[in-house]
Amino acid sequence: MKIRTRFAPSPTGYIHLGNAWVAFLNWLWTRQHRGTIVLRIEDIDRQRCRPEYVQALMEDLAWLGLDWDEGPGNRYVYGSAFQSERLPFYKAIFERWKDEGTVYPCYCTRARLRQIASAPHPGEEAPAYDGRCRNLTEEERRKETKTPSWRFRMETTPVRFTDLLCGPRETVLHAGSDDFVLLRADGMIAYQLAASADDGAMGITHVFRGRDLLTSTAGQICLLQNLGYPAPVYAHLPLLVDENGVRLSKRQHGITIRDLREAGMTAASVIGRLLFWAGAVPEGTAITAEEALRTIAFEDCRALHAPEITAVPVL
Repeated sequence: MKIRTRFAPSPTGYIHLGNAWVAFLNWLWTRQHRGTIVLRIEDIDRQRCRPEYVQALMEDLAWLGLDWDEGPGNRYVYGSAFQSERLPFYKAIFERWKDEGTVYPCYCTRARLRQIASAPHPGEEAPAYDGRCRNLTEEERRKETKTPSWRFRMETTPVRFTDLLCGPRETVLHAGSDDFVLLRADGMIAYQLAASADDGAMGITHVFRGRDLLTSTAGQICLLQNLGYPAPVYAHLPLLVDENGVRLSKRQHGITIRDLREAGMTAASVIGRLLFWAGAVPEGTAITAEEALRTIAFEDCRALHAPEITAVPVL
């Protein structure tokens, strides 16, 4: 099997240590398995994504020593690597599913959905959705005035897969409560549809991403199966958190690759810090990505089976 992986950032700001963590470990594993890396730009959210951040993330990845094989600036057998340029592909899938009855309109307001989430039955977790709009008649739909979102009509399905880091997983997705949104009321394609369709169309065989997306995997596998694509092998990496257990994000000061570079850190120091958190090298190690590729096997990263890793400040 020809291995194909992807790094798929959203250009809503400068990439930070959490992004670099996923990008580097994906790069290390893929290069050691002689695979192809796709740099996919998930820029569907036109209000928050900026072209200048696309250029910046490519510069930051290159500064870290991380390269890719397919990405912005070219077209491939599957088309563009920019999701904003792939909207006709997603819309065609949606329209086919609409004709087949695989999706249905949901007229619930945000206030109603929040109310559902805050009022579970005793002893039960709050459902993601109560299926209220799933079986509305045409007459009932005509009485609705709100522009609908559109949900995937899930059938109760057991989903099993083996994660490279988390081991065997089994989830039962339920009709109604697991009918997730594929098209928002504002017309924006939802992450679940775009990411799943792209992984299939791009022939992605292995997906490295944060542990926070583990709960999305079963639904994405169902979408891939519905589209006729094989599911990739998933590897959900531990989340990097600060001393208070808060996940690293762009909102935190001083952790973007730009911040670190401007503060005088070298790329080798950043890569060494990532490998230290991964449990592969002693603290204070400076090592380039290319040196790591030659001397440190991905399997040496012994801390990757933990759910999260405390990333102490580097500045």
